[in-house]
Amino acid sequence: MDKFDKKFYRIGDVALLLGIPESTLRYWETQFTIVKPKRNAKNVRFYTPQDIEVIRKIYYLVKEKGLKLDAAQAQLRVNRDGIDKRFEVVDRLKEIRDDLKALLDTLDSTKR
Repeated sequence: MDKFDKKFYRIGDVALLLGIPESTLRYWETQFTIVKPKRNAKNVRFYTPQDIEVIRKIYYLVKEKGLKLDAAQAQLRVNRDGIDKRFEVVDRLKEIRDDLKALLDTLDSTKR
């Protein structure tokens, strides 16, 4: 998910992209100081691609690794580079797994 086609995304778009409820995004915004979407005059949130990447890292720490919010905050503060590297590796491995599953599905469909 490296490529984004827009400069800004609304909260509903981000929720769909990441499979996270909008309420979770709003809550994480109150809990993590690094999540600061821009707002317009009507107070509508606009997330940049960089904001989305930060949210993906929070999702990884909280939902996939099972850390509590305060532990995830501490990890982001103390070991940001390590988390970035680990997140990139895990993300790449997921892409490879998805590619392999697609290949297996293609092979299975050709056998029939």
